[in-house]
Amino acid sequence: MPLSHLLTNNRRWANTTSELDPQMFAKLAQQQSPKYLWIGCSDSRVPANEIVGLLPGELFVHRNVANLVKHTDMNCQAVIQYAVDVLGVEHIIVCGHYGCGGIAAALGQTNAGVADYWLRSVKDAYLRTDKGFRQLDRDSRIDIMCENNVIEQAANVAHSKIVQRAWQQGKKLMVHGWIYSIKDGILKELNCRYSSLEQIDPIYQIELDK
Repeated sequence: MPLSHLLTNNRRWANTTSELDPQMFAKLAQQQSPKYLWIGCSDSRVPANEIVGLLPGELFVHRNVANLVKHTDMNCQAVIQYAVDVLGVEHIIVCGHYGCGGIAAALGQTNAGVADYWLRSVKDAYLRTDKGFRQLDRDSRIDIMCENNVIEQAANVAHSKIVQRAWQQGKKLMVHGWIYSIKDGILKELNCRYSSLEQIDPIYQIELDK
């Protein structure tokens, strides 16, 4: 049977998990109550739950190429709304990673197909960076853009109607920007953290219905 080894792995994992915590699956079947929403890259080398040491049910996850948060992406916005309004998460973590293939494709001139449309905003962000940055070697430029991209996407989360409404309603909600190193498995917090409307520039603030 094709992929039978994956089904075998699943049964082994389910049995081992049940031995460690006989009630885990029964509890998960009743509800999920994560405190965290993870918005990360689709890269297979960045398994969200594993790198932060959380079990199934503890981390709500959305992933896409280059961990982008677009206001026109209804998939991402729906995930944010469900996480905030239904699950009541308290932290939204935007996590990128060094050496991101999506960022590398955006900084190049190769034809990446449909991904070129998705990554266009990264090219636009690149043009807004200091021109001295463009004189750096390719790997350095990619890694700096990986960090810059996380900072920009975390801001996009904070600018969303969903998050602003949550703050207006007095909900405890914080947005974080992190980056992960595939080379050593270590996460680093970047200098971007939002927890209130006061941190949002007025141009992005939205007068929402009470």
